[in-house]
Amino acid sequence: MHAQTDVQSRWLATGLVGMLALAVLLNFVDRGAIGIAAPLMSQALGLSATRFGFAVSAFFWTYGLTQPFIGVLADRWPAGRVLAVSVALWAVSTLLTSLTAGLAMLVVLRLMLGLGEAALFPCTSKLIAAHVPPTRRGLANAVVAVGLALGPALGTLAGGMILARHGWRMVFLWFGAATLVWVVPWLVLQARLPVASVRAADRPSRLAELLARRTLWTMGFAHALANYGFFFVSIWLPLYLVRSRGLPIPTMTLYATATYAAQALASLGWGQLADVLVRRGGNPATVKRRLCVVAELGSVAGIAAIALAHGPAQLFGALIATGLFLGCLPTMVYALGQIHAGPRDAAGWIGVQNAIGSLSGIIGPVVTGIIVDATGSFSGAFAFAGLVSAVGAVVFATAVP
Repeated sequence: MHAQTDVQSRWLATGLVGMLALAVLLNFVDRGAIGIAAPLMSQALGLSATRFGFAVSAFFWTYGLTQPFIGVLADRWPAGRVLAVSVALWAVSTLLTSLTAGLAMLVVLRLMLGLGEAALFPCTSKLIAAHVPPTRRGLANAVVAVGLALGPALGTLAGGMILARHGWRMVFLWFGAATLVWVVPWLVLQARLPVASVRAADRPSRLAELLARRTLWTMGFAHALANYGFFFVSIWLPLYLVRSRGLPIPTMTLYATATYAAQALASLGWGQLADVLVRRGGNPATVKRRLCVVAELGSVAGIAAIALAHGPAQLFGALIATGLFLGCLPTMVYALGQIHAGPRDAAGWIGVQNAIGSLSGIIGPVVTGIIVDATGSFSGAFAFAGLVSAVGAVVFATAVP
């Protein structure tokens, strides 16, 4: 009987991780839709690079600011239910973006999207910490990170095809509808989760108690530095390939999809590598921290290679290399946060950590837009992104516990 219960628990955990990975995939499909639609959308709505960057940044205002509160909420209420409501909200926001008529409406809908998506990573971390054994969390986070990277890949592939055939509005309409479908099987699954496991037996820390922990601020700062290169590539790559490299939309779709696909496969590989090193006696936090250093340095080299590439072959190779290193960072930064937080405070901790990490999403798009408009080139933006990644390598090497 005990063996049967263990098997059932393992299958439930597997289904849980799979559905969370799918939610993360849809999350990055929906938030990345604006980047895919950018070549036609910015022209249709009369958006300069700065105004486009401002609209992209609006998502992170609510996404970042509300995560600490939603994280604490998910530590006290069933995280699965909180997640279901949030997914429905961001799906509707994506659907309504297809009706956008100008910058003001676009900003409002991006704010709604950010509010809906704010619950995803705090709830995901809470559910993984509660239902997945520590020896399998590296792989579990890697599977989720595959969804994180595969979202831009599949979103770019599907979105590029929709964009070329039906225009930018249909990109948001179809993506939002697909996300709404996810809610139905999730409600069935979360109803089977043990309530006692989702609600930790010990009282979760209050937000003020979490904010008093120096390690949390250090991890948040490191997370922000790790996010910068990831956001830069995921948001601006389609527009860069079309405007600066002169690629037609079908070719842009192929190049960007290959970059994100490499990132997705790399996420799984990095996660498995981390688990192997831990099973061989490595300290979990040390292993993941050192892998972040490697990934940040690799990202610096990859970003520089993209900017300096001559010809299609060099450009394609540089994009793939960058994707391979960027795939490591989301896997490791969330796993590090879960290690330092523990199951009791996983949602609240990740909420604060990801909120600080979202500063790159608030500042980065605006900075990139200003640089591009001021110089008429992406060269300065690439240089700044590489510099931020280099600082990230130093922080992971010297400051993260």
